[in-house]
Amino acid sequence: MKTIKTVLIALFCIIVSTGCTQDNTKTKVEKQGWHLSMQSYTFHLFTVAESLDKTEELGLRFIEIYPGQKMGEGFGDLVFGYDLSMRDQERLRVLAASKRVKIISSGVWTAQREEWDSIFSFAKNMEMEFISAEPAREDWEVVEELAKKHNIKVAVHNHPSENSYWSPEVLLGSIGGRDGLLGACVDVGHYKRMGLDPISSIRQLKGKIIALHFKDIAPQGKEQSLEDVVWGQGILDVKGMMKELKKQKFKGYFTIEYEADWENNLPQIKQSIEYFNQVAEEIL
Repeated sequence: MKTIKTVLIALFCIIVSTGCTQDNTKTKVEKQGWHLSMQSYTFHLFTVAESLDKTEELGLRFIEIYPGQKMGEGFGDLVFGYDLSMRDQERLRVLAASKRVKIISSGVWTAQREEWDSIFSFAKNMEMEFISAEPAREDWEVVEELAKKHNIKVAVHNHPSENSYWSPEVLLGSIGGRDGLLGACVDVGHYKRMGLDPISSIRQLKGKIIALHFKDIAPQGKEQSLEDVVWGQGILDVKGMMKELKKQKFKGYFTIEYEADWENNLPQIKQSIEYFNQVAEEIL
């Protein structure tokens, strides 16, 4: 017999996934099928519980949690991952629902072959839509079969290393002929760091993009390294990327991963959200 908490979680998830507003009251972003979500690594100095608080404060309803983040108050020394007991997984779902936030994904997962089954089972039990991951090239048969078994999408991330899926060509070489559950988690900043044009890269991945780690970057400090800045204030063409995604009829998640001003980056994220909404109002 389902607990009241489980029923409440289910009702909340239905509201989030279907939308509780009539079509004529939805924003242009909602009608487009676009969603802003939070990557909890943005708050890696804080716990999962605190990350949910911050996500709620920002007015966002979706989050991707990274493996290994400390769970926080009420969870002792536990960290986020597939080792969480079923009871603690339910407690986490209840906590997120109390903040009107849905955990839609986790990652970025890099794992040994024997771990993938546990990762997918965890994602299924947590009712995630997808996982962000960088599987070893020799593990694709296993990952593909588990994705189909659990009906969980795999959004492949592109860390800025030639050992990663750093370019669209490298990624498509691994998943191009495989099941449609396998796609891309496009980190637009990392493409630029690898000398690639993010808009051209997005264009190459048309039909394969599940989510984006969305951001703007600019040279910072003495070394002029490319670091996160408020969207619209850096060297990336944020509006151009959004226009390309509109052209592709992309539906999915713009996941905010703001990797700067770690102690308090809420002001910068709020400005970025405002810019995103302004551009969306203009182009949609």
